[in-house]
Amino acid sequence: MRISVIFGTRPEAIKLAPVMLALKADQRFTCRVCVTGQHRQMLDQVLDVFGIKPDADLQIMQPDQTLAKLTSCAVAAVDRYLTEEKPGLVLVQGDTTTVFGATLAAFYRRIPVGHVEAGLRTWNLQAPWPEEANRVLTSRLAGLHFAPTESARQNLLREAVPDESITVTGNTVIDALFMVRNKLEAGVELGKSVRASLPLPAEFVDQFIPLAPAGTTENGPSAKLVLVTGHRRESFGGGFERICAAIRQLVELHPELGIIYPVHLNPHVQEPVHRILGHHPRIRLIPPLSYEAFVWLMSRAYFILSDSGGVQEEAPSLGKPVLVMRETTERPEGVAAGTCRLVGTDQERILVEARRLLQDRQEYTRRSHLKNPYGDGHAAQRIVERCVRFFGR
Repeated sequence: MRISVIFGTRPEAIKLAPVMLALKADQRFTCRVCVTGQHRQMLDQVLDVFGIKPDADLQIMQPDQTLAKLTSCAVAAVDRYLTEEKPGLVLVQGDTTTVFGATLAAFYRRIPVGHVEAGLRTWNLQAPWPEEANRVLTSRLAGLHFAPTESARQNLLREAVPDESITVTGNTVIDALFMVRNKLEAGVELGKSVRASLPLPAEFVDQFIPLAPAGTTENGPSAKLVLVTGHRRESFGGGFERICAAIRQLVELHPELGIIYPVHLNPHVQEPVHRILGHHPRIRLIPPLSYEAFVWLMSRAYFILSDSGGVQEEAPSLGKPVLVMRETTERPEGVAAGTCRLVGTDQERILVEARRLLQDRQEYTRRSHLKNPYGDGHAAQRIVERCVRFFGR
């Protein structure tokens, strides 16, 4: 049973790592790993953490590439790869250009596709853009749909996807999170090494980043760390200007706060972030972190400001409330459960919700103890079991 797992970005690598490791551990499968290189540097970091080596690297990225060019390069490169590899099934994950390009190439070769994290929807093709279109189009072409939640399954059924092709698995990012968290908790020296490796001044680390996870010890009378991530295309321009203004105002109103922002490499993110947030002693803008370091830092944060889908799913398992800097989310389960709250890119709204978490201890405690709706850490094994049934059909 030959399966090719194709991915190109850091989030895809994180969420597919448990699936690849489970497939490689099962002697019934030959699992081949193909990367497109859509996130070159950030992708390699993740693969190193999980000990995964690609069998093929398509290297599709070019300077100043448009989405149309990226898509055409992905389709052509994956097509050449499939011609040589001839898998019985292709697995993709999520909603990137790599996902759509690989799915289309496999469809043209009449190779069935399994879509991990299928069925997420905002019902708005402009938000997130272009991800909503990528996943809708992928769902039309895929033959196996691994839905992370029951509501994702219902979304697929609304689109007339056959029920027998859908399996509710939980989200594989929880599997990945638990793997890394357990590794960090088992090795005190590893945690110390991660802390020492952070590209931050020693005085900032000493003040805001305890060795123990936030909530288990006090680091000074009131010092708190807020972790920020942001990269969505629909926020380029005015959205990022407002997000950065809110963060700057928040840290000026709260002298107990330290902010860490691993800044995405996209220049549309880098420019406003460094212009508005740079040169403040309690705001630290750093390069993207390894997944291991990011998980360690999430556990030390008081809460998280993010527009990332993965963070919305991961943070509740660490007891961290998330303020989602998007107008809509394809992950409504977290909003319904109360672990996440939509704040959009409105400066005042971000400020009000962040200050509520800082000033209302009862509300913070309530939200940090809510159950994570995104899975139990066994999604990868459910996917493997469904693949066995697929090949035995």
